[in-house]
Amino acid sequence: MEIRKIRLNNVGRFTDLEVAFAPTEKHASKVTVFVGNNGAGKTTILKSLATALSWFVARVKTERGRGSSIASEVIKNAANTAAIYIEINDTRHSKRSTYYWTISQSRQGRMGLGTSELADATELAGNYRYHWSLVDENISLPMIAFYPVERSVLQIPLAIKKTKTSADQLSGYENSLGGSVNFSHFFEWFRDREDGENEAGIPFDVLVHLKKTFGADKEFVDELNRVQNASRDRQLSAVRSAITVFMHDFDNLRVQRTPNLHMAIDKKGVTLNVSQLSQGEKSLMALVGDIARRLAIMNPALENPLYGSGIVLIDEVDLHLHPKWQGNLICQLTETFPNCQFILTTHSPLVISDAKDVLCYVLDDGELEERNGLYGLDANQVLISVMDTDVRNSKVQARLDRLLELVQDKKLNEAKVLFEELSSDLPPGHIELTKAALLIRKLELRSA
Repeated sequence: MEIRKIRLNNVGRFTDLEVAFAPTEKHASKVTVFVGNNGAGKTTILKSLATALSWFVARVKTERGRGSSIASEVIKNAANTAAIYIEINDTRHSKRSTYYWTISQSRQGRMGLGTSELADATELAGNYRYHWSLVDENISLPMIAFYPVERSVLQIPLAIKKTKTSADQLSGYENSLGGSVNFSHFFEWFRDREDGENEAGIPFDVLVHLKKTFGADKEFVDELNRVQNASRDRQLSAVRSAITVFMHDFDNLRVQRTPNLHMAIDKKGVTLNVSQLSQGEKSLMALVGDIARRLAIMNPALENPLYGSGIVLIDEVDLHLHPKWQGNLICQLTETFPNCQFILTTHSPLVISDAKDVLCYVLDDGELEERNGLYGLDANQVLISVMDTDVRNSKVQARLDRLLELVQDKKLNEAKVLFEELSSDLPPGHIELTKAALLIRKLELRSA
């Protein structure tokens, strides 16, 4: 399943906006990225997608399920009615390939100019429900999730609730589009699955102790590994694999019960309590882990659940991440989850210049502009040409520009005064001052 396009009428700041999503004829990747200033409408687009997709999710669960409505505060000022139109491509269980539906909402007490058209959402969801119920209960379902900016990991609960949720594929949709994904579900799920894994195999702490004690006995260690591998929980293995791919220094996420109950992970060979990790490390681990968890739940028959298909919406994908991780983010997403379509927003120039064939849109005052040819640009070029942002402090830049003008106009004395002022303000070795010093020296020699 992939989103082909969306159209927004009187939603947020958009009077009439149509957006196509990768893959397209010009963009082979499955990644679409929106950039723009705060308030440009990036989040509005993601939330609108989530609203439209919620009707498919609801009707996979039950034939007459109800998705989310367009909130009254989202309807554009001076308009009575707002509408979201979505076009979906899906060929898995039907001869058809394209489905359309529309969500319409009017202000309370106002005459509506349109109606919701949901027949295709019902039909598409019904195809999955039919095959799941009557053909193969292990069919794959498309993973759909929206990760908003409120996704920070504030706590890591390990207590298992007495009332457990359903373990079938539909549980992969639990709280997936509500606008506030709760990562506590990920940690609770991990603990629950690991309890089952330990019951079937050898607890991690015991395994480590046995290998230390009998490490010289190769046959014994080989048998330990065979028993352990046979008892590995397939869903947990997918999650652990995804986290290791994204965070190369991290491995072996697990629950430890001594000296107290906590979640642990090895970082460069050193075991740490997950609570000790930085906010960026925890957020990335939880984001990647949650995507992998949902794919594993919804693709029970796939040998590698990470190859399941899905639609993933992430607002401010660079949130809390070090620039080193920002630069590799899209490549890692597409390599780890190759059959998922990603629709992202970002404020980072590193995110949009590090991957090929990404469809990038710039939003400005309700207008949308497609930008191509960004691959390989440095961060400064992206800041200037795409994000309309200075690469350094504007006052400093103005003074540097003035210094260059004085040199070019051969006003040596004024240039030397300004150079000395800037040298006292800026750090030693500043590249622009170094260039200016060479030009001033050349001017002095000519004057002599």
